[in-house]
Amino acid sequence: MTVPFVLLVLGAVAAATAPRLLARADWPDREPVLALWVWQCVVAAVLLCCVLAMALSAAAAWAAVRGNLFAFAPRGVADAYGLPGAGPWAGALAVLLACGGAWTAAMLTREVRAARARQRKRRTDLLVRAPRLPGEGLELAPDERLVVLEGDRPDAWWLAGPRPRLVITTGALRRLKGRQLDAVLAHELGHARARHDVLLHCAGALAAGFPQVPVFAGFRDQVHRLIELAADDIASRRFGRLTTALALVELNEDRGVFGPCATPLDDDSGHVSGRVNRLLDPAPRLSRVRRVRLTALSLLVPAIPLLVAFGPGLTALA
Repeated sequence: MTVPFVLLVLGAVAAATAPRLLARADWPDREPVLALWVWQCVVAAVLLCCVLAMALSAAAAWAAVRGNLFAFAPRGVADAYGLPGAGPWAGALAVLLACGGAWTAAMLTREVRAARARQRKRRTDLLVRAPRLPGEGLELAPDERLVVLEGDRPDAWWLAGPRPRLVITTGALRRLKGRQLDAVLAHELGHARARHDVLLHCAGALAAGFPQVPVFAGFRDQVHRLIELAADDIASRRFGRLTTALALVELNEDRGVFGPCATPLDDDSGHVSGRVNRLLDPAPRLSRVRRVRLTALSLLVPAIPLLVAFGPGLTALA
């Protein structure tokens, strides 16, 4: 009964080494969407290792679980795993992994509830600053609902939720010229259509629940930066890199993010100066062949735990 241990070792190796490998790679900034996909595959592989190890350990510890888990398996498959007589460690391991799963669900629930509370507060503030007139916005599609707020500070953001809103201040309207405004709106709509808020919630929940696991902490830290780069690319493909970079400068030049004393922002806007430099001096994209190769290799990462878990059963059927 070594499969659960092999799965846990695989999960630990992936959790420890994947963030280092991705940090050393030179392509994530050039292909942020692909980098987000690779991160999701790695995180999924780690979680899959834990789930499969929990299922097999529980099957080794309790006959009832074993009967349900292999209820539809052909004869001889269950025997290939050597589950009976695994020892008392199997039950303890299954309970420990189940507690980890319950803790993950609790952290995700807390993250979603906190996000909804923040959205309710922002919507309340929005209604105070820009009350809706009778019938206003009812005929518009969700991605066309634009709210303009009076304010000197140039800003724009997407307010997610059941009734999403794209919010922009009058300060931004005064600052942004022509296609620069279109680029900012395309950036925010890119976040909405790609559902980047879901990625942020999942990354935040995993990192909050397991702060000592490097892959979860790295996923949380990198997802904030990569989604901004991905949204920048969406805007630049439609309106040009120079226009998008100028729009970022106009929105952020009063916030102390440029110049010799500039420091990274603490919010989700990321390192604005680095984003502007990336737009003005873009590195070449990866070739199509390399992008396809990286996509296929990333799919193999969560496939490996499945092969390990189903390997003895497949061998028994051969």
